[in-house]
Amino acid sequence: MKNLKTIAVAFLTLVSFAVNAQTTKKVNVEKSKIEWIGKKVTGQHNGTINLKDGALVFKGKKLAGGNFTVDMTSINTTDLEGGMKGKLDGHLKSEDFFGVESHPTSTLVFKTIADKGDNVYTVTADLEIKGKTNPIVFDMTVNKDTASAKLIVDRAKYDIKYGSGSFFDNLGDKTIYDEFELNVTLSF
Repeated sequence: MKNLKTIAVAFLTLVSFAVNAQTTKKVNVEKSKIEWIGKKVTGQHNGTINLKDGALVFKGKKLAGGNFTVDMTSINTTDLEGGMKGKLDGHLKSEDFFGVESHPTSTLVFKTIADKGDNVYTVTADLEIKGKTNPIVFDMTVNKDTASAKLIVDRAKYDIKYGSGSFFDNLGDKTIYDEFELNVTLSF
């Protein structure tokens, strides 16, 4: 009887450990993508930016954490060609916007995660851009070896002032909206 109790306790401990075990899954940066959309009064521009590295943490099958580094030097406009594309890419990389020479990377670190069911999680994370860190909240959907999320970022919180109605008056149709969108698809 004593052996049966010992085996039962060992089995329950093993099952509990297996259920609560954390697994870190490195993100495949080659297969993952980040697409951005920036809007202004007279239209919008869109493009891509590359992940430098990242990982998602799972506790059992549930999302439990994550951290990512974005290569800000990879900002790429996809809706323009030639000289106009080069000009916008250069401007986005300049101190007017993301200042990639002094801030070549940005980071996102998950802080809290709430399970909404059906593989959807509400994530609260710290987003660092240009040396400034602010909280951001977004939903992430996880399916097998992929995850996706849409983040709405307020650039004014990161002191990105160019063309912003939050910092300048009378910009008229030259106003660039403070919020930009990131559509993220992760493969791991």
